[in-house]
Amino acid sequence: MITLTTNVGDIEIELNMDKAPVTSKNFMRYCKEGFYEGTTFHRVINGFMIQGGGYDENMVEKPTHSPIANEANRGLKNQIGTIAMARTDAPHSATSEFFINLANNSFLDFTATTNLGWGYAVFGKVTAGMDVVNSIAKVKTKSRLGHDDVPCEPIVITKVTIS
Repeated sequence: MITLTTNVGDIEIELNMDKAPVTSKNFMRYCKEGFYEGTTFHRVINGFMIQGGGYDENMVEKPTHSPIANEANRGLKNQIGTIAMARTDAPHSATSEFFINLANNSFLDFTATTNLGWGYAVFGKVTAGMDVVNSIAKVKTKSRLGHDDVPCEPIVITKVTIS
């Protein structure tokens, strides 16, 4: 169990080590290193997802480890309350950024081993704190430093607890 303590409440996450071992271990590594402390949920789209794990309050991107293999083909689906890895257009480019699904986003699921079909790897689910996730989803957002959907007031991960 991992608890992300934010300035608006706690989010508890259970990782799925069986179906997404590479992704879960990658996320756990960043948690153990204290990487996520001081990062923000920098992209919030109500009805879709909240994304964090890469930028500080000043929208400065943190340096990361090398990208990991995409495990979206392991059967986990982008459903409400699941946590998945964010990435670029390249299928195997995920590093530290993650998102929590606010809807059943089946269009993000694996369909084929092509650039378009790879999808986004789910590696766990929120087990407590969906009320916090949903309150984050409703914050006012703006464009800031070339990024859209940035909360007007920073939503900061202040502490990560592993139990």
